Amino acid sequence: MTEVIRCWWTGMSDPDYLDYHDHEWGRPVHGDDRVFERVSLEAFQSGLSWLTILRKRENFRNAFDGFVIDKVAAYTEHDVERLMSDAGIVRNRAKVEAAIGNARAAQDLPDGLDALVWRYADPGAPVPRTMADVPATTPGSKALAKELKKHGFRFVGPTTAYALMQAIGLVNDHIEGCVAR
Repeated sequence: MTEVIRCWWTGMSDPDYLDYHDHEWGRPVHGDDRVFERVSLEAFQSGLSWLTILRKRENFRNAFDGFVIDKVAAYTEHDVERLMSDAGIVRNRAKVEAAIGNARAAQDLPDGLDALVWRYADPGAPVPRTMADVPATTPGSKALAKELKKHGFRFVGPTTAYALMQAIGLVNDHIEGCVAR
């Protein structure tokens, strides 16, 4: 029987993590709304387990109108209160308001969010052999975070930016030998 190798963070047992790891994490994501969803979810994850966000993802999608930038950008204080009373998502006012503000910032990007984020792709990053080889930040994530903040985005520090880069395929941090690499 051949041993299946996966990245350390999956915990090797939770079906939600395994499915996300094997079929989504590190795969290229394109489209302004799809990238906006991932920016938003990474921001909501800050300080929490990714598994928490993953298990609430459909609730987030429903609560935030599928993360359609134009819809979220039009949210009012009434929507903030609606979201704050939604037990299906993470009810953190600063993060809710950041998601709305980030949608408005995304609307103002001349070439769109997808184009901005993908300028920071690093397909030549070294293949990590172990967990210790996977950085929390990189020069690219620091530059991406700075660029996003310059355009008015919030909750997008270098660590969050690197998690985004990993999640949507700007870098491939599946460890050497990983089934999903």
